[in-house]
Amino acid sequence: MSAARSARAARRILEADPVMAGLIAAAGPFRLEPLAGDAAERAPFEVLVRAIAHQQLHGKAAQRILARFIGLYGGATFPRPQQLLDTEPERLRAVGWSHAKIAALKDLARRTVAGELPAPAELDALSDLAIIERLTAVRGIGRWTVEMLLIFHLRRPDVLPVDDFGVRNGFRLAYRLPGLPTARALAQFGERWRPYRSIAAWYLWRAVELAHDGRLPRGVRPRAVAIQGAAGQGPRTRRRR
Repeated sequence: MSAARSARAARRILEADPVMAGLIAAAGPFRLEPLAGDAAERAPFEVLVRAIAHQQLHGKAAQRILARFIGLYGGATFPRPQQLLDTEPERLRAVGWSHAKIAALKDLARRTVAGELPAPAELDALSDLAIIERLTAVRGIGRWTVEMLLIFHLRRPDVLPVDDFGVRNGFRLAYRLPGLPTARALAQFGERWRPYRSIAAWYLWRAVELAHDGRLPRGVRPRAVAIQGAAGQGPRTRRRR
């Protein structure tokens, strides 16, 4: 299916939900931007190193750490897994990596050298769930990190990161809920958006921005039964895209 036909199909499915239709009208066409510093040709090792850098950090702070990290190896090209393995932890600490992230980087590099990390061609052939299972075996790589890789790097169309604070908050705002939805309630509600849940997530991120700018549509609050259990307890802190 061409990109244009896929976009039309996604809009037909999403706009069947009146709240999502309002978000689409307010936010405009779906425009997926890559992660900061990301590019489609990068190997999974580099993409995951960059993802680890951004965990629990502001984007600019993560970029500064990455720039200093790359500078350790000359700054011309991204370091290879074996180079990272051979680097003393003290040198990595000096550029800003925490002890926990250094342990994650070392495990990622070791698994890459050992051939445990899927190659780019293999990733293309694996299902979303299989990629999540393979990559979350790496220390410090959780499901959310892999979901960001699936959405922003691999451009997978049907990923709904229900643990992402921005997605959950966007849902709360768009659907006028008194509290954040639980991950389970959001996953159940999001079934109606298949097979374009990544696009739905993108519009929920935009809902937060629209609310901040005072442009969030009033929308239509769904029946209580449709979002039973939606008001959950505090979510894990995640970066908003």
